[in-house]
Amino acid sequence: MRLIKAIVAMLIGVAILLGGALFILPTERIAILAAQQFEAATGRSVQFDGEVRASFYPVIGATAQNVRIGNPQWAGEAPLLAAAEMDIGLNLLALIRGDIVVERILLQDPQLHMLRDAEGQLNWGFRSGTNDAGAPDTSEGASIRRQRNVSLTEARISGGSLHIEDAQSGTDMRISGLDATLRLEGLAGPADLSASGTLNGQSFQVTATTDNAERMISGAVSAVTVDAIAAGVTLVFSGRAGLQDLVFEGQLQAQAPAVRPLMQLAGQSGGVVAPQFLPLGLTGQVTRTADGTLYGRDLQLRAGGVRLTGAADLGFGAERPRLSGQLSGDVLDLRSAGATGQGGQSGQSGGSGWSRAPIDASVLDGLDADVSLTLAGVRTDMTSLGRMRVGVAIDRARAVFDLREVALFGGQLAGEFVMNNRSGLSVGGDLRLRGIDLLPLLTEMADYRRLQGMANMDLQFLGVGNTLHDIMNSLRGEGTLALSQGEIIGFDLAGMLRNLDMSYMGEGNRTVYQSVNGSFTIADGVLRNDDLRLEARQFNVTGRGQVGLGQRNLDYRIVPAAVRGDDTLRVPLMMTGPWDSPRFRLDMEALAREQTRLERERLEEIAREEALRLEERTRSQVERRLQRDLGVERQEGERIEDTLRRGLEAEIGNRLRGLLGGN
Repeated sequence: MRLIKAIVAMLIGVAILLGGALFILPTERIAILAAQQFEAATGRSVQFDGEVRASFYPVIGATAQNVRIGNPQWAGEAPLLAAAEMDIGLNLLALIRGDIVVERILLQDPQLHMLRDAEGQLNWGFRSGTNDAGAPDTSEGASIRRQRNVSLTEARISGGSLHIEDAQSGTDMRISGLDATLRLEGLAGPADLSASGTLNGQSFQVTATTDNAERMISGAVSAVTVDAIAAGVTLVFSGRAGLQDLVFEGQLQAQAPAVRPLMQLAGQSGGVVAPQFLPLGLTGQVTRTADGTLYGRDLQLRAGGVRLTGAADLGFGAERPRLSGQLSGDVLDLRSAGATGQGGQSGQSGGSGWSRAPIDASVLDGLDADVSLTLAGVRTDMTSLGRMRVGVAIDRARAVFDLREVALFGGQLAGEFVMNNRSGLSVGGDLRLRGIDLLPLLTEMADYRRLQGMANMDLQFLGVGNTLHDIMNSLRGEGTLALSQGEIIGFDLAGMLRNLDMSYMGEGNRTVYQSVNGSFTIADGVLRNDDLRLEARQFNVTGRGQVGLGQRNLDYRIVPAAVRGDDTLRVPLMMTGPWDSPRFRLDMEALAREQTRLERERLEEIAREEALRLEERTRSQVERRLQRDLGVERQEGERIEDTLRRGLEAEIGNRLRGLLGGN
């Protein structure tokens, strides 16, 4: 940065002025001349408020007490630099040859105050290398100075402090306990710098080398290596960099055991990361451009057991950073510490109910993102997912996961899942599940092991809260469910119906079905359904009731209908209690009503049959008497009505012939 360039130029300038003055002036005049020449060259005043002691052969130099370098008028009266002691030594023989070999520059307990105001003015911007008009200095003297061989054996700062205030960015950074050493073989040759200190309460150590000090100091891009440890973070960089606008490109390796100390180092708060996602690691080719955008290629990212590879870009906008890229990885384990992965049991109190551990969604507030992610799988506290392709878009603490392809328990999950942390955490989604194997799904999500089959489901839902318990108890939404070819494990419904015996329960008992269909609504964490229909070979079932998604309980009534003998028997069955140990009981009142209905129907049938028998017997008796009285015989296939009509006609004919005298 300009800061390094300015400090190096300032120290070397003071060293040359003091060293040259020692040849011709007594000690008491050295400080006055050096101050005048430094102010003429840089526009900054310099004061030596204490004693100035001289040294000569073989190293000429001076030690000055209480050195102060002033600020420009707009920056106030406080000095830019105040040092308890400055010790400078020059190589006499090299100086005679025309070279400048600075053997030592030592600043003891320096206090440096760097300022940038709202208009961008810098208090460390010296008038170096320009004439009064601000153009580059092209004079003969300047050319000679550029041709000199300048080297710096050692420049050292001991016990220093640095205060940086930037009104444009709002930065207020303080470095204390600063110890630094700079070695320079020549302006056109390599240089190395080492420094250590404390920044915002966090210690740091840095070593850096470059192949061309003059290019580096001027801000031009040159080859560099950096090895740093700060706030526990280790960083190794090898490539090219320029201090002007802090641009660089090269190979980076970094590892952070924790994030909070790193945030404190940067003067920020937050950075809490769950232990299972630590340490953080990054390797790859990294580039930073003049506008501050970071580009990463061939990246390998690590967060605890999580491994990702790919490419990403990180830009720094007005409000928050923005991340974009394409990443891929193996199985991503997002389970919280101590999670079992079984039915959301981790983090629960007493081993029952949903976790009440707070969900930290602060990461959504830290950046915006547009990332494509391909993973071999994902494990969470609630469930496990197979191979997936997901688009992640984060905008102002609202994350939308576009589930393009997600393998889930033998089937596929697609749709959209949303996490919104703008004003408290909420989760929602519009999901479509096809061909899902229910038994492992329900076992892993809810520790429910009593339903087996293949499921298709459409689900829209929304939940609010900062814990999984709150979210599940606030759920609302709707959906449809269709199951095929499965079993209800733990009881034999057909055996119960045939024998009206509740003992058909427990291990080894199963109810086989061909299909289950229904729709449902969700409100306040309770799922309600009133159109369930189960089809089986020996019976069918209708059902209605509610499932407590938040409280993890059942209050459901099913009505199986089975054929027993000549009757169709309907036996209402109540399912109540917690998911892990539900209670089954017959609805005896409804069963009594059903038995009464069947008995009434049986008696009514008997009465109808008896009435038909009486009717038939009476009819037969009437027929025989009429046939005897009328004197006719019923012919085969002839209706009784026709026989009676024929007999009446014959009888009437006979009576008429008698009245007419037999004619």
